[in-house]
Amino acid sequence: MSETIAVAVDELLERRTKHHEADVVVVGAGVFGCAVAHALADQGRSVILLERWLKEPNRIVGELMQPGGVNSLRKLGLGHCIEGIDSIPCHGFDVFYYGEDICMPYPRIQGLLGVPDEKIVSGSKKAEEAPRPQGRSFHHGRFITQLRKACLKHPNISVFETEAVSTIKGDYNPEILGVETRTTSADTGKKMTDFFFGQLTIVADGYASKFRKQYIAQAPVVRSKFYALELLDCAMPSPGYGHVVIGAASPVLLYQIGSRETRVLVDVPEKLPEASVANGGVRGYMANVVLPALPASVQPSFKAALERDSRIPPSMPNSWLPPTKQSVPGLVILGDAMNMRHPLTGGGMTVALNDVVILRDLLSPSLIPDLGDTAAVGRAMHTFHWRRKRLTAIINVLAMALYALFAARSAELAKLQRGCFAYFKKGMTHAPMGLLGGIIPDPMVLAYHFFSVAFLAIWLDWKASGLWKGPFLLWNAFWVLWTASRVFLPVMYRELLV
Repeated sequence: MSETIAVAVDELLERRTKHHEADVVVVGAGVFGCAVAHALADQGRSVILLERWLKEPNRIVGELMQPGGVNSLRKLGLGHCIEGIDSIPCHGFDVFYYGEDICMPYPRIQGLLGVPDEKIVSGSKKAEEAPRPQGRSFHHGRFITQLRKACLKHPNISVFETEAVSTIKGDYNPEILGVETRTTSADTGKKMTDFFFGQLTIVADGYASKFRKQYIAQAPVVRSKFYALELLDCAMPSPGYGHVVIGAASPVLLYQIGSRETRVLVDVPEKLPEASVANGGVRGYMANVVLPALPASVQPSFKAALERDSRIPPSMPNSWLPPTKQSVPGLVILGDAMNMRHPLTGGGMTVALNDVVILRDLLSPSLIPDLGDTAAVGRAMHTFHWRRKRLTAIINVLAMALYALFAARSAELAKLQRGCFAYFKKGMTHAPMGLLGGIIPDPMVLAYHFFSVAFLAIWLDWKASGLWKGPFLLWNAFWVLWTASRVFLPVMYRELLV
């Protein structure tokens, strides 16, 4: 029996390496691409994984994984990929609001970490002693390298360094048969045309996808960029926590990515006056506006990082791209190529890995023996589109809503921002942190807490203005509630109901 299996594996390997044929062709060996290739290969599928550049990547996002993402990574059998890379446990977030802060740990969730629900009663001593979930932060490139090593070791995966340039269609129907690529010859250095064929092609080529325009009508919305610095030996106010600083013109995110290194991401909206050329550009904004707003213990290492390099810091666009239903036979576009949110809350990898878990289950050989059955795959992708929303809608809406509040580009948003921090100060952090961490998949809980913040913001505004100004207060309350609805409801509708 074992000899028969070995022969079959060898035959599939030969088909992948010589004929470039497999059950699945995955374009892009990033977080989603590696994870889905490994998950499908674990089910016995023959997988080709294509990546244009297999050297360790150097990116400034994809470095903070929420607890929900860590749980999904372990479900996929890839938990070892965040070990041995100097990754840092993340226990929650410390939010600074104009010098005042509140430290918010991730909540204990019954049964989340393998402890049966019946053994922990909420409010009991055991519930209080149960381990809290953890996120992880790390150098993005080190994590990707570990994922790629796992794929390279898998007997059902063949990895090729080649650049996918277009899809291959059938002559008589719209079904996608695979991709055309350009492979650089090791002998001549010239790019040679190549072809890879699969019953199913999964495109996961990231935020700058070259296939998105062809198959997805929606374009990403970009209103700001994250500019990055790497701090050395930074004294973080709350070690083991991510930090969000509200006090500059736009929010600043900090988290440790190694024993000595701390990542700082400075959000710079488009046409920000404080970052204009007249004010010294992005570097001037960082030195004159961001630096004074940071916690005192962080300022020396932030200043040193600015002085260490006189160039404009590396940047990444902060995009929102709502999800799209998949309808092209033989092709699915997933990962950041299909769905993005503002990275302020660090939810991207949690969404990607949760998607892989759902997709793996829906494409199981017990349900779809032949991935060439495009009708069955189409039904599975329809289910996938709706099933993923219970978690991903929360993460995406929360990211966009919190960014709108923390950036606060209007008086009403500033009132909501103040209400949000006051809400946290009142101890209302259990559910919000569970939502942020990807461990409470309930959109109604998000709606409840968001509008609770709005009503608290109205009450604080009334107290500050004087309760005797009746009609004026009602008018202000209307505009605060209207602003909250405009921030929350359109994104919630697009993410949850379409």
